[in-house]
Amino acid sequence: MTDARVLAQREGGVLTLTLNRPDKRNALDIRTIGEIKERLTEADLAADVRVVALRGAGKDFCAGLDLNELLESADLSPAENEARAWDLGEVFVRLRKLPKVTVAVVEGRCLAGGCGLATACDLVVAKAGSQFGYPEINRGFVPAMVMTMLRRLIGEKVAFDLAASGRVLDAEEALRLGLVSRVLPAEGFDAAAGQLLAQIAALSASALALTKQQFYQLDGLGFEEGIRLGARVNAVSRATPDFRAAIAAFLKK
Repeated sequence: MTDARVLAQREGGVLTLTLNRPDKRNALDIRTIGEIKERLTEADLAADVRVVALRGAGKDFCAGLDLNELLESADLSPAENEARAWDLGEVFVRLRKLPKVTVAVVEGRCLAGGCGLATACDLVVAKAGSQFGYPEINRGFVPAMVMTMLRRLIGEKVAFDLAASGRVLDAEEALRLGLVSRVLPAEGFDAAAGQLLAQIAALSASALALTKQQFYQLDGLGFEEGIRLGARVNAVSRATPDFRAAIAAFLKK
C-alpha cells in the first residue's frame, strides 16, 4: 500500500487528488500540505488536465489541521507559525490561481482547515448528509485565513456567525448559504459526481481558464471596470481555436 499522503489519478481530463489519511480523518499535516502543492504544480503543467478534483479517503473529506502538529506549534515563534500558516494559505491561493477548474467532492465531515480547502475550490459538490463548519473557536483557535473567502461567499453576518460560534452545518444548509455548489443524493453519489466532473472536463479548456480568471479578477472592481474587463476577455476568447471550432461546428448543423 502506498504511503503517499495524497493519491493522484488521471482519467479523461480529470485529475483526482485524494487525501490519504483516513485513520486521521485526512487531517492536514505538513507533509500532506506539501504533497498537495506538488500535485497542483503537476496539474498546472499537464495540458491534458482540465479539472482537478479533491476528495478524502474513507468516510470523511478532511477534519482540518493535524492537532498534534498544531499543539506543538504553540512553542514556535510568531514568525515560524506565520510561515506554517502560510504553507496552507498558499494552497488556497494556488487553487484560485490554477487555470483549471477545481472541485471539492465532499463526503462526511469537512471541517476547519479542511472546510477551508473545500471553500478555496471553484465548486463544492457535497454528498447528502455531509457536514461543513469552522469549529476552531471551540479549540481556542481562529479560522483566520478562511475568513477572506467566507466574507466574499456569504456576507458579513453569516460568516461571522460561523467563525465565532463554530457551528456545524449539514449539506443542505451549506447549500442555502452558498458554501456548497450542489448537493447530490447519497445513493449513486460517486457516479453522479464523476459524471459532473466529466462534463466539465469536456468543455473548452481555454474558455474555462478565461472564465475562472475573470471571475476572481472581478473582486473589488466597480461596475464599469467589471464590464470593461469582460469586454477584454470577450475579445481574447474570440481569438481562441476552441471558439472558432465550436462556432463553425454549430453553424454546420
